[in-house]
Amino acid sequence: MNYQTFQPHPDLASLIGCYWTLEVPAAAETQKQRIVPDGCIEMAFILGDDIKRYTTGDDFILQPRAMVLGQTIEPFYIEPTGHVDTFAVRFYPYGFSNFITTPIKALANKETPLASLFGERPAKELAQKIVEAADSAERIAIVESFLFDKLNNKATIDSIVKTTIDALLSTKGSAAINTILKEDLSKRRQLERKFLKQIGISPKQLGKVIRLQTALKMLLSEEAENLTSIAYESEYYDQAHFIKDFREFTGTNPGEFLGNESMALSTLFYK
Repeated sequence: MNYQTFQPHPDLASLIGCYWTLEVPAAAETQKQRIVPDGCIEMAFILGDDIKRYTTGDDFILQPRAMVLGQTIEPFYIEPTGHVDTFAVRFYPYGFSNFITTPIKALANKETPLASLFGERPAKELAQKIVEAADSAERIAIVESFLFDKLNNKATIDSIVKTTIDALLSTKGSAAINTILKEDLSKRRQLERKFLKQIGISPKQLGKVIRLQTALKMLLSEEAENLTSIAYESEYYDQAHFIKDFREFTGTNPGEFLGNESMALSTLFYK
């Protein structure tokens, strides 16, 4: 696997985490890969062969070749049909809502073709330019030009949502929402509505995903001696709560995650 990341233009850095590319040669026998939630929304362009996304059991759909993958709160499987060549934009949780009028919650747990969000002709032209680009630098320039054009200069990130996300990120997902709102519980329902509109999932769900990210990185980097240490460092109440959340978001337990071939892609992303 050849996985690379690239930084966005400074004027987009508050909305975009990175651009990434992934290339994997075609193999005689393909391997399903389990993708776990990371709290972000991604715009992806499939430049190689088609990729299957399994819905239930052996049933699958082919992912759109130019799409947005919304917030996910449970793991899912993908499987390449041949050569993998993908270019993608990874938005911060609140980032993508600045470029569209469609409610973010409508994108959750599924792939949405770009044409459904930006119109048939603009989406087709963008995808064609991305396909024909000579390299990643040119693709980044193309997509940034498109995003700058779509960015509504009057739109601002709601202060409550931004404050909540910053607090969740700075505390690795462990901050209590009531604490973030400084005991002003009248804002709780307002926050829930704004999160669903701008982020696509609830503050609690995003906090759980961020906290699991912290634990996963520790597990993969072998920074902690055991699961109890990881649970403690990741601000879980105890090891049992850590394992429960781990199973919810990855579909397996920590011991089975390490060395599991179906987790190779998710492991790569988290490393």
